[in-house]
Amino acid sequence: MPGKVSPHGYMPRLVDAQIERYLSIFGAVEITGTKWCGKTWSACRQANSITYIDEGDNEAIARADPSLALLGEQPHVIDEWQKVPKIWDTVRHAIDEKARSRGAWILTGSSTPNSDDDEDMHSGAGRFGTVRMWPMSLFESGDSTGEVSLAGLFEGKFEPTRVERATQRLAELCCRGGWPEAVDLAAEGAQEIARSYLNAVITKSIPKLKKNPDTAERLLSSLARNLCQAAKLETLRGDLVGDDSDAGNLVSTKTIADYLAAFSSMFLVDSLNGWAPPRRSPKRVQTKPKRYFADPSLAVAALGMNQTAVLSDWQTFGLVFENLCMRDLFIYSHVLSGAAFTPLRYYRDDSGLEADAIIEMSDGRWAALEIKLSEDKVQDGVNSLLKLRKKLCENAKARVREPEFLAVVVGISEYARKTPEGVYVLPITCLGA
Repeated sequence: MPGKVSPHGYMPRLVDAQIERYLSIFGAVEITGTKWCGKTWSACRQANSITYIDEGDNEAIARADPSLALLGEQPHVIDEWQKVPKIWDTVRHAIDEKARSRGAWILTGSSTPNSDDDEDMHSGAGRFGTVRMWPMSLFESGDSTGEVSLAGLFEGKFEPTRVERATQRLAELCCRGGWPEAVDLAAEGAQEIARSYLNAVITKSIPKLKKNPDTAERLLSSLARNLCQAAKLETLRGDLVGDDSDAGNLVSTKTIADYLAAFSSMFLVDSLNGWAPPRRSPKRVQTKPKRYFADPSLAVAALGMNQTAVLSDWQTFGLVFENLCMRDLFIYSHVLSGAAFTPLRYYRDDSGLEADAIIEMSDGRWAALEIKLSEDKVQDGVNSLLKLRKKLCENAKARVREPEFLAVVVGISEYARKTPEGVYVLPITCLGA
């Protein structure tokens, strides 16, 4: 049942059920994620009262006495709590003081606390359940029918379906992104939101971390240039310094790593880790991560492009489309019942054989997906997935279980179907959780 401060016109999110479930398990729920992705609204959907830390004198009051931020009918939302990091331990102590206290507070924030007074913060283990949010998936924004679900595919359920094939619309969705405030806007207007986001990161968030805005801006451009790639730190550094020896002396690979960590703490950039079938394989941590923006519109903005430019550059269109698919797969895989702790990864071996996405369940079941912009590349994806399955599963000594399914996620396509080889072909506009 919606809480007393449930926002009018709220568009349901896939994490709603997870938030509700965590409220029945933990004393408090922390909702993290990108700015403007809808965290506060999703929190209010479950709540009976709210304190906005960034409103009026609330931050100063909370710094003087953090317990005042906890006052209100429960479940009580504390929005932008990370501005006063001591709120975290105050909530933790309040939970500990009341045995089996559950669902009392919901904390929302768009960055990890970084101030000097958060050094002794307790992890909150056992008291806080953490829910990660992204901008809206195509299913949540109403741009995917959701007729084919990942959960259903893992259970062997699939029915062919047909969707509209529209190249222009797909480019618009990539440029518009999944910002709740932009779902009714054309791509041109929505891109202003993405540009404003990046500008706020560069001119406000980065200086607060005592980092250089120019370095941050150039690194964002480099990440966009290397979108969907497992780029080395040295590659990113090379983009920033080029042949300028003076700049090279100022920007080290450690500098790049520090800025990437900052972007990660803001939930601006997501890293996709490598996968290998054995759970204890060192390749799971040794494989260089691929990097994606939290929303494809941010990649378009960082590249200085618009919908027309994306449509005229097919290679970039393909990369931005992959970013869109990965955003949705991050969302869908994280709400799967029984998903592994890190449910979404990618595969690449020493021979160059790859799978864009591996979805893994905690019981060992897995699935492999390739992402292709258009139908003319689908068979390439099918062949690659079949080669992957053969390599991993035909070695009896390796004892790798068969994948639950193989699928090519495609952008410009009409039909969700199963190929003669047994591989699913899934337009992104029919996919859901």
